[in-house]
Amino acid sequence: GRWLGRLPRPCVLCSQWCDAGFCSDCRQRFLADGPPRCPRCALPSPAGQPCGACLRHPPPYTHCTTLADYAFPWDRLITRFKFRQQPELAGLLAAALADVLDRQPLLPQAQWVLPVPLSPARLAERGYNQAWELARRLGAHQHCGARPGWLLRLRDTPHQVGLGRQAREANLRDAMWVPPEGRRALAGCQLALVDDVMTTGVTAAAATQALLAAGAAGVQVWVLARTPPPGD
Repeated sequence: GRWLGRLPRPCVLCSQWCDAGFCSDCRQRFLADGPPRCPRCALPSPAGQPCGACLRHPPPYTHCTTLADYAFPWDRLITRFKFRQQPELAGLLAAALADVLDRQPLLPQAQWVLPVPLSPARLAERGYNQAWELARRLGAHQHCGARPGWLLRLRDTPHQVGLGRQAREANLRDAMWVPPEGRRALAGCQLALVDDVMTTGVTAAAATQALLAAGAAGVQVWVLARTPPPGD
């Protein structure tokens, strides 16, 4: 019941005409349960057990939920949503991710949903924060509040694409900040942090650390897609 609208329209993945955003073939092929994943970082992991990397070095966030790997056809769809001025795709994408969240019974109930922030310069360049377009819809689906201004990115960081983990960490050091209003509101709360793609987890970790330092009780991460490890 989450798929928006019933007028015939082209499927957003294959362009076949259907009565919802995804045709039945694509829903069966791309929206059915994917491989079992590590509950902490959302990379594929046998039997859905925590992976070795997360057992050795647990990330600061407690869970990560994803719709799919960042690969065909999701990479093309997310590129349209993020870089080609198609924020209207947010409703369909958020509904698909909400269905995955509904199938994860062990997740703590989030009290607030926050987007990974863009810097003011990047927001002006793009015109919208794709993470906020997702977060506000996911908050409505999950019956919790959503706020865009309680986690801020203080300064612009170079584009992260193509950078390794150490360069990403250096980029993000001290870039995330929780303003006083956010500190008052988030203290002791369970939070969900939303982004479009998780690549190394460095951005989510930096944002989580800022939220925990501001007094949040715990942070989980919800992303549309998870970049597979190199070589997969």
